[in-house]
Amino acid sequence: MKNQYFLIRTSTILTTVLWLSTAPLPAETIHAEHDDATAKHSFEDVERWSKVFDNPERDIWQKPAEVMQSLALKAGMRVADLGAGTGYFTRHLARAVGASGSVLAVEVEPNLVRHLRQRAEQEGAANVTPILGSTDNPRLPAGVLDLILIVDTYHHIDDRLQYMRRVRAALAPAGRIAIIDWYKKKLPEGPPVDHKIASKQVIDEMQRAGYRLEARSSLLPYQYFLIFSPEP
Repeated sequence: MKNQYFLIRTSTILTTVLWLSTAPLPAETIHAEHDDATAKHSFEDVERWSKVFDNPERDIWQKPAEVMQSLALKAGMRVADLGAGTGYFTRHLARAVGASGSVLAVEVEPNLVRHLRQRAEQEGAANVTPILGSTDNPRLPAGVLDLILIVDTYHHIDDRLQYMRRVRAALAPAGRIAIIDWYKKKLPEGPPVDHKIASKQVIDEMQRAGYRLEARSSLLPYQYFLIFSPEP
């Protein structure tokens, strides 16, 4: 899984121009309606993927500070970085929720989990807990998470409908899921087009899995940014 939250309701905290932009989002290619992973490859080479995921130039287009601001995270919140990779977003989440909050950094690659633990210790992030998940189960605690962030990971998940139904159990009553992934077209950054999933398909799958789209943002140049909450 690759390295991998918004506002609670479109009628409440949407206080910035980043939200619900009326500008058209970039056109995407939409193909098959299967819900299995479009890309499968190893992430065991931590050194290699650290150079990719933690490249300082990534900040220019990934805009982590703006993403954190848009998610309206508060001290004490409990969040998960699902598909945390090498911890690019984990450290930003840890700062946003503070010492009274907690971040669960989930990966299915054992080498990445070890790296996440070492990184948290080196950065003094005592509020980060790495978790070794399964490909069909993120191993998250039930009913406690205010936000689950999934960055560049959704397209790596097999049987996504069932997986996202399982993930729902980890959310607190007002919990949200934020999905950031690549526009399905040729871009200067990111994987090949055939590895990507169009935002329309993500929205359709999430609705079928029992969620509703709460907000979307055009903040990021290469990725869609979607916020979902469970249907009652």
